[in-house]
Amino acid sequence: MAAFQWITALTVFQLLTSSFCLENGLARTPPMGWLAWERFRCNTDCKNDPDNCISEKLFRTMTDLVISEGYAAAGYEYINVDDCWLDFARSYDGRLQPDAKRFPRGMADLSEYIHSRGLKFGIYEDYGNFTCAGYPGILGSLEVDAFTFAEWNVDFVKLDGCYSLPKDMDQGYSEFGYHLNKTGRAMVYSCSWPVYQTYAGLQPNYSAITSRCNLWRNFDDIQDSWASVESIIDYYGDNQDVIAANAAPGHWNDPDMLIIGNFGLSYEQSKVQMAIWAILAAPLLMSTDLRTIRPEYKAILQNKKIIAVDQDKLGIQGRRIYKHKGIEIWARPVTPIFENYFSYALAFVNRRTDGTPSDVAVALHEMGLLSPTGYRIQDLYEDVDYGVLTPQTKIKVKVNPTGVVILKADVQQNLIKQNFYKPYNPFTQVYPLRTANDFVKK
Repeated sequence: MAAFQWITALTVFQLLTSSFCLENGLARTPPMGWLAWERFRCNTDCKNDPDNCISEKLFRTMTDLVISEGYAAAGYEYINVDDCWLDFARSYDGRLQPDAKRFPRGMADLSEYIHSRGLKFGIYEDYGNFTCAGYPGILGSLEVDAFTFAEWNVDFVKLDGCYSLPKDMDQGYSEFGYHLNKTGRAMVYSCSWPVYQTYAGLQPNYSAITSRCNLWRNFDDIQDSWASVESIIDYYGDNQDVIAANAAPGHWNDPDMLIIGNFGLSYEQSKVQMAIWAILAAPLLMSTDLRTIRPEYKAILQNKKIIAVDQDKLGIQGRRIYKHKGIEIWARPVTPIFENYFSYALAFVNRRTDGTPSDVAVALHEMGLLSPTGYRIQDLYEDVDYGVLTPQTKIKVKVNPTGVVILKADVQQNLIKQNFYKPYNPFTQVYPLRTANDFVKK
């Protein structure tokens, strides 16, 4: 009898765990939008700094600018509130509530305003007793908070992990995702689950994470500096064998916000961040002041050719394929495909600071571009067309210090295939843990 009860309990647990799987059908490509945190942090001083404090005024203003300045037309659609929107206490009936002075009309009203402009509304909370800035977390109120977000017509939930135990996150993040599903409203679910477990010395269960979150943080918060961007690039390159294959339509590794247009990156370095984030199939969540951004930085954020790489429907995360003496080459398989040959996005990054551009010359076949029909090569920042090149052709690019050249190599269909080329199946050569079926939209 005791054994039967144990088996029954185990079965119930397994059924409950399986029900935690995310089934919202969202984020088929990496989410794009605007996020407050990196640029505006936890500025709550609306008395002395009313234009820059975390308030409904700020989010309404940025909503309008995303529309009027062409960001929405380029694909940016989410307006995401981050930490410090809350009151320090829940309401009398235990519900989350915003700071009444900074959000006097409430979050449902802000959501309605954002939706009225054709955009989507994102919000922040924390799987802990408190948020990172000390406001109420969701522990003990997971179901109530999920249904509150649904009532506010939230489209995107970012769940941080301060003031919680990393060992509890497998269960806790899964459970909150279950409650989000239960509301009946589809909400993108952004988790901080892996990064907290990694720093606690635990091995994240990426199988569970990818089935229960739409995106997740793997590494440090981005700071407004080139050193921070470099550290993130290094992390994703050094750990690509573990994390790259987890990205696919519906679930993405998140290297954190775009800081282009702020104070810490030069023009060249800003181009690097945009290019590498596109290669990584990363969410593109701008965190900059859209009121004051300079035109050249705005042009980087709105570069539709690079955005198209990021949003490629195959959803394959790119990899670093070369690193030597400050020069790196990153490659991402993308559409179109012809006779099982991918097209590619290729980023040549110069990490050197010696004051002069570096020449990089490499044959296409050395980067895995093997189609006998050749590739049309275009520079995505400079609009240079190199024409159609064969796999044996050596291409030469000049890359500025702390800069990048990003190319798109579109496989061609109009050259005669030579018989001495062996059949090539890219799905067996790009991330062996995945199969062709993984790339088919469910």
